[in-house]
Amino acid sequence: MVDVMPVKAPIKLFSLNSNPEIAEKIAAAAGVPLSKLSSRQFSDGEIQVNIEESVRGYDVFIIQSTSYPVNNHLMELLIMVDACKRASANSVNVVMPYFGYARQDRIARQREPITAKLVANMLVEAGVDRVLSLDLHAVQVQGFFDIPVDNLFTVPLFAKHYCDKGLMGEEVVVVSPKNSGVKRARSLAELLDAPIAIIDYAQDDAHRDEGYIIGEVAGKKAILIDDILNTGKTFSEAAKIVAAEGATEIYAVSSHGLFVDGAAEKLDQAPIKEILVTDSVKTQQQTPKNIAYITASELIADAIIRIHERKPVSPLFAYTKG
Repeated sequence: MVDVMPVKAPIKLFSLNSNPEIAEKIAAAAGVPLSKLSSRQFSDGEIQVNIEESVRGYDVFIIQSTSYPVNNHLMELLIMVDACKRASANSVNVVMPYFGYARQDRIARQREPITAKLVANMLVEAGVDRVLSLDLHAVQVQGFFDIPVDNLFTVPLFAKHYCDKGLMGEEVVVVSPKNSGVKRARSLAELLDAPIAIIDYAQDDAHRDEGYIIGEVAGKKAILIDDILNTGKTFSEAAKIVAAEGATEIYAVSSHGLFVDGAAEKLDQAPIKEILVTDSVKTQQQTPKNIAYITASELIADAIIRIHERKPVSPLFAYTKG
């Protein structure tokens, strides 16, 4: 009996309301136009989604970051998934450049929920066949799903940006602003052929947290790296510590720029020359004056096409220094 490869289903991309700008870039990079839908919210907060063209037999990819307002965007996504399943889509794939609730990935104190697992259960129960995300806060979130989850990494994008600026080698130091981010800092440092440093915190007799640096930053250009830029406190405090230790220039880079609770004001007052983030989140907040964006759309588009064509996604994890 001859094995016959299944016929590949056609593809459709849809954008919900959290970040239509990156969706348009992804569609352009993938060479697949965005399909039509309408999504509206009633006065009582209920969301209604209507798919305005057939998805029967298609591999559907829904682009939606679950950023602020997180619950609205999550609910809109779940409703869209249900609509696609009921309309007989061949597969429903969710593209989440930013995965909200990923920071609630464990029980840190008694009687706390593991909300990242709850969100995973909700997506699977709604009928999602696959999830594609960008720099999950904790990679173990992939294990919360009973479906395939592809987690793309932004560090190669950052490495190219800094190599193009000439920020590499021994004159640069990559700094983790907290000890939990050492692995991320080391990944970028290896691509830049640079050393790393770590900011750790200890409490004094008055129970005040005081930061100190493990490693050398004096006379070097420092690059602070974190995955989520939320209130700006981590970067602003770290920048002050690194500056006090003699760094000549300070840069900051983060995968997801949320910029909440006056983050822009804090960061504008910090000695940071450039703050680099991806376009994974469309923020409704004020952003710092020295912000720079790098798009993740081509990386995500490449992953979408590879998934659709049943090709490996692993080549996207590598970065070859030119």
